[in-house]
Amino acid sequence: MAELIKLYEENPNPKQVEKVVNVLRKGGLVIYPTDTVYGLGCDITNSKALQRIARIKGVKLEKANWSFICADLSNLSDYVRQIDSSTFKILKRTLPGPYTFILPGNNNLPKDFKKKKTVGIRVPDNAIARALVTGLGHPIVSTSIRDDDDILEYTTDPELIYEKWQNLVDIVIDGGYGDNVASTVIDLSGDEPELIREGKGSLEIY
Repeated sequence: MAELIKLYEENPNPKQVEKVVNVLRKGGLVIYPTDTVYGLGCDITNSKALQRIARIKGVKLEKANWSFICADLSNLSDYVRQIDSSTFKILKRTLPGPYTFILPGNNNLPKDFKKKKTVGIRVPDNAIARALVTGLGHPIVSTSIRDDDDILEYTTDPELIYEKWQNLVDIVIDGGYGDNVASTVIDLSGDEPELIREGKGSLEIY
């Protein structure tokens, strides 16, 4: 059964953050807050953890389109091919923020993502999410916690999330009420920016 851990975004408790990071390092699954909806994540280098998420989501790992949650743009070159200055300016201007940017992947992607030509990069404007990534030392793979109710779409109450997910994950972080609108997804991997999904992020970014 999962542990429910309370963290405050203004000042995430370092000991509690380290506790979550240790669970991630051991292949655990964690539900955590972002600047949009709550996310389900694990260490991007842990194959067993990635397979667990794939099973929960009912998808094949090689076909899953999940985001990499980063603490900032400093690790971009670890996973993304060199991008032009206009693309970098868009990232610099909008991140941290409620966006997922699809960028061309490079040859250094973790083994489970080697066949991917592109990668979704997120730098959420949420101190808890970024503290977890910083503590882990590399990105967390992330997928949104969707609700079975088509009207609700996303559960915002962490206690209700815990109730539903307690037997599927290792930790649920209560970081306060989440949003019910996902991130805006923009594909910057081609010649022209392409809107994939309109979400919380403004589209006036160019």
